[in-house]
Amino acid sequence: MKRTKRYTMLDGLMASPTEPLPAESRRHQLTRMYAGLAAMEQGENPTTDDWLVVSDAVNLMETLTETMKVCEDSSGLLMDAITAMAMAGKRNLAGNAIRLDGAGIQAVRAVLEDYAALLDVLPARTMIHCHRLTEKRIHEMLDGKRKPHDVEITDVRVCPYKIIV
Repeated sequence: MKRTKRYTMLDGLMASPTEPLPAESRRHQLTRMYAGLAAMEQGENPTTDDWLVVSDAVNLMETLTETMKVCEDSSGLLMDAITAMAMAGKRNLAGNAIRLDGAGIQAVRAVLEDYAALLDVLPARTMIHCHRLTEKRIHEMLDGKRKPHDVEITDVRVCPYKIIV
């Protein structure tokens, strides 16, 4: 399987160290993220792509909080959101719809709102670095370099995907 990277080191170096990502980039990310969440909450048949875009946002928030330490999980809902996404992925593997339970919806929605707020204020360089660190961690997991708290969800979209529990 070919592993692609969204951003390169050069992208990070060329990004603004003071200004947020361009408005169109932020709007695109947030539109996909909230559409994925809406599909998981109310859609007739949520897809693995819906799960993936929401998982991306949760994973990026985990990187911003735990690895980069540019923010804190003041609500305490990040781990709940991570667990909820893992459970939704497991439901899919069991042949059920990719859904969140009530507490999961609340936790994931809160984390996505925090992520959206950070997108508006963090410099583009920081966000690109966050993407690169998150991709690196996912690739490490695919190579078998897991941490004790990692959970691997397989076959949600052909390859394992990072969800930390």
